Amino acid sequence: MDRPRWVEILGVRVDDVTEEEALAYLEALWAGGGQHQIVTPNAEIVMAARRDPEFRAILNAASLALPDGFGLLFAAWLQGTPLRAQVTGTDMVVRLSERAAARGWRVFYLGARPGVAAACAARLARRFPGLVVAGAEPGAPDPASDDLMRARLRAAGPIDLLFVAYGAPKQERWIARNLPHLPVRLAMGVGGAFDFISGRVRRAPPWVRRLGFDWLFRLAMEPWRWRRQLALPQFAALAVATAVRQRLAGRPRSSEADYPSAGRRGR
Repeated sequence: MDRPRWVEILGVRVDDVTEEEALAYLEALWAGGGQHQIVTPNAEIVMAARRDPEFRAILNAASLALPDGFGLLFAAWLQGTPLRAQVTGTDMVVRLSERAAARGWRVFYLGARPGVAAACAARLARRFPGLVVAGAEPGAPDPASDDLMRARLRAAGPIDLLFVAYGAPKQERWIARNLPHLPVRLAMGVGGAFDFISGRVRRAPPWVRRLGFDWLFRLAMEPWRWRRQLALPQFAALAVATAVRQRLAGRPRSSEADYPSAGRRGR
């Protein structure tokens, strides 16, 4: 299966996929072998990537970049390369767990606070009978813990699907650093997905998410996040300015022809 069409938003490449297309593409990646990192960029992540070239390189080397954030849809529309759908990491954890139960995949849930990954996995296992949970634990994102976590994941392997919930950019760095040393096919950073799925944190209602105000709802639930939300107006201003420049200079970057080969083949 060919790599989906992508658009570039403030230096970060984002795939133009629907949820169903993303699921089909990930199944194809799994069937094709190799190891693959999946990322879920949103406005905050894009702004962090602008300040951190190493983080940006990790995002742009991923096998699939899901448009997880209404801000990305807004920016893509501004520059004349619209994305068709928002595909959130939380929704994909649920849908991929459902797909894993149907396919017999082994899934490991890593990250979040103590007990949250296990609660998330237990809830999904009840919802999707047949889900094979290879493990569920908080782990640690710091490099000093890498050897221990590699040993634990190797002991739990083989693992078809690894969800890592350390928050960006820690989870993306952790996957890029450790995936080559693990018996894992697909690895995806999922931020706060375990908190939502386990019920520890209330998720915005669907109508709020459709309007693009899920960030505001979460801020109301977790006021301590206000500093992180300062990136959103900065993103909007940059998106407008960049769209104007690109339209004056010519068509924005949007082509799979320039995209590097997906994934880590043959490991």
